[in-house]
Amino acid sequence: MAGPLNGPPIEIAGAAQAMDHNSYSDVYIRGILNTVKTIAMVGTSEKDVRPSYFAFKYLLERGYHMIPVNPGHAGDTMLGQRFYARLSDIPEPVDMVDIFRAAPYALPIVQEALTLKPRPQVIWMQLGIRNDEAAALAESSGMKVVMNRCPKIEYGRLSSEIAWLGVNTRTISAKKATIGGVQRMTLNRSTAQGGATAAADRAQREDSGR
Repeated sequence: MAGPLNGPPIEIAGAAQAMDHNSYSDVYIRGILNTVKTIAMVGTSEKDVRPSYFAFKYLLERGYHMIPVNPGHAGDTMLGQRFYARLSDIPEPVDMVDIFRAAPYALPIVQEALTLKPRPQVIWMQLGIRNDEAAALAESSGMKVVMNRCPKIEYGRLSSEIAWLGVNTRTISAKKATIGGVQRMTLNRSTAQGGATAAADRAQREDSGR
């Protein structure tokens, strides 16, 4: 197992800042990946040559509880995980919704996610997928949003896994990564909140007060 990710404590507070979806800080991405535990991947394919299959398998192997969502495979299982037709069919809380559908489908997926109780903390749109209307709706409801990024790639970059493949991770560390095996990033939970918006802070305070 590799060591924890390095970085200064994350200060969460203060005034709201408009999220720049053209560029995300490592602090924001790391905070999300270290905080979420259960991920529903909408648009997962059981075909082992599809990108969604690789991403699903990778994240599952790194300790995330992965839930595949695809109406064409409802009731089937993939890598030991049961498929559901829609988000509303999942019988347990979901921390993050990972959208592996084309951009026009993102808005109805976010709208369905907003009906879940409790609501997911994060909406993540895969590499090549961006829907600003869906993002605005999610953020106004207290969710964090990532667009046009792959959690598999971001995890590998931030954990230095892909550095061993000759990829520039843009992460500087004096610690040597462990070769082989699977690893789960670790970080003090009190500093793993990621970037925040005013709506996200308000939603978190309301949840804590219940």
